Amino acid sequence: MNQSGMWLTVGFLGQALFSARFLVQWLASERAQRSVVPLAFWFLSLGGGATLLAYAVYRRDPVFVLGQGAGLIIYLRNLMLIRRETCQRETAA
Repeated sequence: MNQSGMWLTVGFLGQALFSARFLVQWLASERAQRSVVPLAFWFLSLGGGATLLAYAVYRRDPVFVLGQGAGLIIYLRNLMLIRRETCQRETAA
């Protein structure tokens, strides 16, 4: 596989991870019979966003880089908030 084909594969992998988060969220909400955002949603967002950011850097697309870079900050912050809440619950128990 040439370099262009490899990066195309990376881009499709990132898009697949990013898209999978919606499926995970939808299934979790259906099971709970209410809208929920499972932890896996944030990890898929982070993995997909990081992979798509790598692809965007390779493509030298500043719009795509800015969008994915900003998203990564939000995904990391949500994971930090979830971890803090989990630790607080465990300490209180």
